[in-house]
Amino acid sequence: MSAAVAPSGALDFSGTPRVPFSRLVSVEFRKALDTRAGRWLTGTIIALCLIVIVIFALAAPDESTNFDTFLAVSGTTLGYFLPILLIMMVTSEWSQRTGLVTFALEPHRSRVVASKFCAGLLLGVGLIVVAAALAALGTLIAGGDWEIETGLLINGFVVANLIGIVLGFAIGMLLMNTPAAIVTYFIYTLVLPIAVGILAAFQEWFNDLAPWVEFNTAQASLFEGDAMPTGEEFAQLLVTGTIWLLIPFAVGLWRLLRAEPK
Repeated sequence: MSAAVAPSGALDFSGTPRVPFSRLVSVEFRKALDTRAGRWLTGTIIALCLIVIVIFALAAPDESTNFDTFLAVSGTTLGYFLPILLIMMVTSEWSQRTGLVTFALEPHRSRVVASKFCAGLLLGVGLIVVAAALAALGTLIAGGDWEIETGLLINGFVVANLIGIVLGFAIGMLLMNTPAAIVTYFIYTLVLPIAVGILAAFQEWFNDLAPWVEFNTAQASLFEGDAMPTGEEFAQLLVTGTIWLLIPFAVGLWRLLRAEPK
């Protein structure tokens, strides 16, 4: 870094080149795994996927030991915990009070946020690949066939987990507090679907309305094998995704870009 002395006596850094974006991404990727919490969570996610796959391989009936079933099992396990990793990547600057240092080293906060998102995507895609490899391992252990439904692989395994990555990032930006964001995430993914399911079971009018107002319910069409979502199901995904994903993401980004680091 070079600097010139301006006539006023202040240092002029205007000629200093920006930090390359690829370096910011690599730093954020490393930060996600540098802490004990990040390493333990990543290792725990992989270990849980492996344990669940092995148990399923040993206990499942023969007709359920094909590759796409193992993908569903591995993807579901990964999908519950992957967003937490993204939450921690976003909230670490605020919960651990390191934001002032981060934004002093890179004052363009939007570049920091973008690099975190790209690093989170890279880490998430890496874990998706690992989960697919563990599903293949389970198929080998169980001696199952390699039958796979393209729709399940793309929608139920890849797309569903990518949605989870974006969701975790959005909740992290919106709350900027690790415990609060994790609790909110589990309320959203566990409590809300149960409440919606109970209400839909007793109220016929809400049963028809639920896919239009609750994102988890609308995503059910992604797990229907090779059957692609219909036009109505795409519309439900678009409406609920806007309510529960795009709007929180936009509001969280606005809040994070304007929050005061301490």
